[in-house]
Amino acid sequence: MKDHLRILFFCLFVVNIGFGVVLPVLPFYTERLALAEGISPDLVSIHVGLLTGIYAFMQLVFAPLWGRWSDRLGRKPLLLFGISGYALAQLMFGVSSTLWLLYSARIVGGVLSSAVIPAAAAYVSDKTDEKERNRGMAWLGTAMSLGVVVGPALGGLLTKRDWHFGAKFGHFVVDGFSTPFFVAAALALLALLIATKLLPESLVPRKIREQKRSSKMVWRDIESKLRPLLVLAFIGQLGLALFEATFALLASARFNYGPAEVGVIFVVCGSIMAVFQAAVVGYVTIRIREIYQIAAGFVFMGLSLAFLASIQDSTLVYLFVGTMAFGMALIIPNLSALISKRIHKNNTGAAFGLQSVANNLGQTGGPILGGFLFAWSIGIPFLLAGTLLFSTGVIVIWQTVFAQMTTLKE
Repeated sequence: MKDHLRILFFCLFVVNIGFGVVLPVLPFYTERLALAEGISPDLVSIHVGLLTGIYAFMQLVFAPLWGRWSDRLGRKPLLLFGISGYALAQLMFGVSSTLWLLYSARIVGGVLSSAVIPAAAAYVSDKTDEKERNRGMAWLGTAMSLGVVVGPALGGLLTKRDWHFGAKFGHFVVDGFSTPFFVAAALALLALLIATKLLPESLVPRKIREQKRSSKMVWRDIESKLRPLLVLAFIGQLGLALFEATFALLASARFNYGPAEVGVIFVVCGSIMAVFQAAVVGYVTIRIREIYQIAAGFVFMGLSLAFLASIQDSTLVYLFVGTMAFGMALIIPNLSALISKRIHKNNTGAAFGLQSVANNLGQTGGPILGGFLFAWSIGIPFLLAGTLLFSTGVIVIWQTVFAQMTTLKE
């Protein structure tokens, strides 16, 4: 692997620690603030869903803009901008003392940090040829997944500790609950320094000028080429985001799990995604087409979420979370690789911006839908999402086989 890609992947790993820190802590943080403000316990799950969804919604709105700008300005400026956004959001999160401050932190984080993923994916596309693309995207996903491994562990561990300190500055509060977010912010600043000093721009000035001339390809043309893949990205992220937003609520209600136990589950989930993206996906593609891996991933995710809806034995949680993570490991890098292969390199930033739109639509809808459904019945969010994902996998397999048979007849 090229040294500059290693630097990029390290930076993505570090900033995704900040994303991972939030996963096990947000439901309990939200509950604490909501109950202190006199909000009914029955509405806590809805606020958890909204707080998760509003972050993704901001990314949905702004990711296409950042992706398009990365084609015009270069990848590095957008990466630095997005990493700075991660750091600022973590600091705001750590000092929030009310729900409206928590919502503000999520909005700011969503707007600014949405520059990272499309710029990073376009960077990998710039630096790899078509044969290396799948492996490059797999390592990109691995770096992000490893961040989501360390983040929940860090969040659960640091939140569980009693640091015996506290201070209040107007509307802002600093206490033991702030620690994981301050640590994540410090790590993001470290990544910002490393990227500034060591990460080269992947587009040379001549190439950037070419990008500016060719990036006028209308969005409609790019979207029409990518539409089936964007739909799959939306559905996959809908299921994953629903799980991430509501699992802590399920585990707390059914198994009496706290932040530390939930953090362990997310560590298992992220570890499996990281291992299989790095060790399997790039090599399996030589033997199995990307679209079949994607279909298999939807089937694994669907079955796993459906079983999570009804299990009563806590030991089975690890099995089904693990198979769900394996399914997502098959989907993410293969979708990114197919998207990069269908669009000219001059428009990869815009293409990955559109993929971010699809991803963030799912990440917006999943938590909100999950929060409302959870308030109705604990298992319903997982059962409905599992049915949708499994059905999607079956449809993809059927359509792919049908298309091949039609081609052979012709």
